[in-house]
Amino acid sequence: MQEVENDYYPDSSNLITRFRVEGMDCASCASKIDTALRRLPGIGEVAVSVPGASLVISHDGTVSDNQVMQRVRRLGYGITPFDESPALRDVDPEAPTVEAVSRNHASHNTERPWWRTRKALLTMACGILLVAAFSIGRLIPAAGPWAFLLAMLVGLVPVARRAYVAATLGSPFSIETLMTVAAVGAVLIGATEEAAVVVLLFLVGEMLEGVAAGRARASIADLADLVPKTAQLEQGNAISEVPADSLSVGDVIVVRPGDRIPADGKILEGSSEINEAPVTGESVPGRKAEGDTVFAGTISIDGVLRVRVAATAEDNTIARVVRLVEEAQESKAPTERFIERFSRYYTPGVLVLGALIASVPPVLAGADWSDWIYKGLAILLIGCPCALVISTPAAVAAGLASGARRGLLMKGGAVLEGFSAITAVAFDKTGTLTEGRPVVTDIRSFGSSDQRSLSLAAALEQGSNHPLALAILQKADSEKAPIPPASQARAVPGKGVEGRVGGVSVFLGSATAARDRVSMTDNQIAVADAFNAEGKTVSVLLVDNKVSALFAMRDEPRTDAIDGLASLKARGIRTLMLTGDNTRTATAIADALGIEPRADLLPQDKQRIVDELRADGLKVAKVGDGINDAPALAAADIGIAMGGGTDVALETADAAILHGRVMDVAQMISLSHAVMRNIKLNVGMALGLKALFLVTTVAGVTGLWPAILADTGATVLVTANAMRLLAWKGET
Repeated sequence: MQEVENDYYPDSSNLITRFRVEGMDCASCASKIDTALRRLPGIGEVAVSVPGASLVISHDGTVSDNQVMQRVRRLGYGITPFDESPALRDVDPEAPTVEAVSRNHASHNTERPWWRTRKALLTMACGILLVAAFSIGRLIPAAGPWAFLLAMLVGLVPVARRAYVAATLGSPFSIETLMTVAAVGAVLIGATEEAAVVVLLFLVGEMLEGVAAGRARASIADLADLVPKTAQLEQGNAISEVPADSLSVGDVIVVRPGDRIPADGKILEGSSEINEAPVTGESVPGRKAEGDTVFAGTISIDGVLRVRVAATAEDNTIARVVRLVEEAQESKAPTERFIERFSRYYTPGVLVLGALIASVPPVLAGADWSDWIYKGLAILLIGCPCALVISTPAAVAAGLASGARRGLLMKGGAVLEGFSAITAVAFDKTGTLTEGRPVVTDIRSFGSSDQRSLSLAAALEQGSNHPLALAILQKADSEKAPIPPASQARAVPGKGVEGRVGGVSVFLGSATAARDRVSMTDNQIAVADAFNAEGKTVSVLLVDNKVSALFAMRDEPRTDAIDGLASLKARGIRTLMLTGDNTRTATAIADALGIEPRADLLPQDKQRIVDELRADGLKVAKVGDGINDAPALAAADIGIAMGGGTDVALETADAAILHGRVMDVAQMISLSHAVMRNIKLNVGMALGLKALFLVTTVAGVTGLWPAILADTGATVLVTANAMRLLAWKGET
């Protein structure tokens, strides 16, 4: 048993243990396990995830793993300790690799095909015996009822046993109980043939639920399998093939054309088109070169890359996505909690309704007992709450998985639902709406060509790591400007840099520093002021004490920022920019993007503004880097961390945009609305079918067979509808 101290649960227990559970197909299964385990002394909180096939308990250390596993097995489920628990990574130094996560996800569906599962084998056995019973009934009519009884018992005995165990462990009103009462009652009134068919249909429905649940789990396993199992590690002058999960931060790997990249990292050498569709959903490959970040699981198309590893296997992009989805699926959405509370009263109510329908007409009106008992039994089958209970968690699990495949990470169903209510989004500026680094936007030369000015400036900045220096060097590289060597180059503290290039004296610094050295013309001053008015930083190039050029630099908006903000506004959502930058720069960026600016803000000011928006009745999402904006992220209804790879600050935020796209904020809201529509349709289908068949059964139009078909059909429809979310592509 894996036990660690943790504050994951808000109770006095300080140990948690995680298991893998086999055979759970719907929320009813999870509810029975939850109820049974809470009766064990020493158990605090219980979290059961059907999509994740996992069980997490908090306890005081007095309960053993054998006690837990024995109780779960009594309910008819397989259970094994999950020794490599993603949920415990932050407190457990032996964190799991992507391969381990994938293996644990896949072990309960891909290692054993659905037709070889215990439920499938039982269903096939019951079906074969039922076909045999029909044949025997035709050949030997007197033996027919006994043959149907045998077929029914083969399927019903395991169901009845589960009903009995669930009742003894605190769940007397389970689906199995309703099924058992209905089947036994049908036999007692002479409807043995129908009882056998009903049991078979029930088993078929359970089997289909298992297939659907397995598909949802497999979608996460498929994501984990994107990371290759091996990597080409560079060691000195040799390259050797090593397991990808053995890579350490700082290792250098070689990625060949057509290979999947085995780790998050930064390109040291080479250039290639990178297909990020498996991870980000982007359909068009993009070229990446030296200095760019690459993600594990993406594909190098046409170039050889040398990549320095930036994250270990347990902490790369894919592992974080899988881990967050697993943890999110263990938390329950508000709608799911409401449905579960409703079902606690709904199921006993169905039993009472069935009993009343079976007894009141015969007692009060002298109706035929056999006829109305038959109708009462059909009501029990119609009332099975499985489709209703699974309607929400199936949609939430599919939505979380679908979002994760596009880099939209959300900490649970409550967050996913919460996005549908958002009415205002407050963005940080630097690194959120903008790229987070300055670029050269304009070059204005005086008496010289732009390329020569760029060459001279880049010559002075070689070797510097200052953001403005890097911007000039990047511009020189993109413009193919030659960079001559500089001599006597030195930094002038607080002013700029100077030296000699090609026999001339060169200085590059701020406009104020330049004015201290030379007189600038009115035209040059006007150009500099115009750049400043646009929120740009101006550097002046002096050659032999004459103004040669002005360089304007600014942290530019992300390429999708305008479209992303427009998408939010189209939904009627208010957008604001909260920044600590000066008012002039903030206004210039805000005007270009069409967003409301608030500038010169300290962290506490951002928090205050978020609180004010909420006080005005708005549901606020705050988007930032998750570190500097921590107070505002915590104050918002939903905090969203904007970042990439291992830099995503998930600790403070409720959600994360893994790949740094402004449009993904709108995508999260779009996904939330899609999930909520799906849930409403699921609940409508489940209750609508039950209401329809309730009326037709009481009216004598339908009986036991249609009743179980209604329940099984509703479950299959609800599950299939939820699985449609796995194909969600987002807004285009």
